[in-house]
Amino acid sequence: MKKILITGSSGLVGSEAVLYFDRLDYQVYGLDNNMRKEFFGIEGDTSSTKKFLIDKTNYIDLYFDIRNREKVLNLFREHRFEAIIHCAAQPSHDKAKDIPLVDFDINALGTVNLLEATKRNCPEAPFIFMSTNKVYGDAPNEIPVDEYKRRYDYFNLKGVSENCRIDQTMHSLFGASKTAADVMAQEYGRYFHMPVGVFRGGCITGERHAAVQLHGFLSFLIKTAKAKKMFTVFGYKGKQVRDQLHAYDLVTAFHEFIKNPKAGEVYNIGGGRENSVSILECIDLIEQLTGYRLEYEYNNLPRKGDHICYYSDLTKFKTHYPNWKITKDLNSIFQGMISISK
Repeated sequence: MKKILITGSSGLVGSEAVLYFDRLDYQVYGLDNNMRKEFFGIEGDTSSTKKFLIDKTNYIDLYFDIRNREKVLNLFREHRFEAIIHCAAQPSHDKAKDIPLVDFDINALGTVNLLEATKRNCPEAPFIFMSTNKVYGDAPNEIPVDEYKRRYDYFNLKGVSENCRIDQTMHSLFGASKTAADVMAQEYGRYFHMPVGVFRGGCITGERHAAVQLHGFLSFLIKTAKAKKMFTVFGYKGKQVRDQLHAYDLVTAFHEFIKNPKAGEVYNIGGGRENSVSILECIDLIEQLTGYRLEYEYNNLPRKGDHICYYSDLTKFKTHYPNWKITKDLNSIFQGMISISK
């Protein structure tokens, strides 16, 4: 039986990957120490997701910190993995400023630990690094946009491509630590000819998101609306746009890469223009589907390094992997999350 390691296995993307590869009869090893609870409190706790995975799959639960280099190296000495999906991270754009050393050690050092363990023990194994569009900092804000009543949008552009620059921009400290890991993952792929894929995600979402104000925008928005609480919109008139990709569709993209990996390749991955939506449009759609009108307050100051408009140009990934397609549109994403949101 093929062995696969998934880090951040109780998180949104990691748990979806556990379910997906368990169904394909992989022996799944899940590595997660529930740091999300430490970062965000009880609302960020992923222990219920871990219990769900233990009940529903045959995955092997591992509980230690990817910053512990010796434990990571020992794990790879004991098990020869056929693939690694690295999703574990400090994930918050805003939280990083309060814990810069923790943020960097998890996002950058933890990634290097896993890459080096892979190189030493199973260099032929496809290694997927879950990166972020925050590696571009605020460079996408240099792309001209048109302003409409409920959103901003690019003029005659498929979205942000991998050619967008990543330096000399305002990233946030989170974006900077993920950039360090992103470039290191590329380097292991290119320098050592390892099958490493870097996936720069937009807004990844789904039903199992332990959403909080600092991370998990769409899920938190829906949760806030159903609880009839106040939501805060930061800057850009609420017209800022993001593309939404369900975690299941992201994991199927991972699988395509695992079947035909490339060395040190980078892909922008998200919902694309078809699944792009502004905050104001989200509020409208939630009301249409639930009858709840979200009340919000407006803070004119945008978050540092935030994007006015961002959706992924999927041309490169679809060219390399033409069998991949998005199966969940915005309506199905919203309906699925509304049906089970707390």
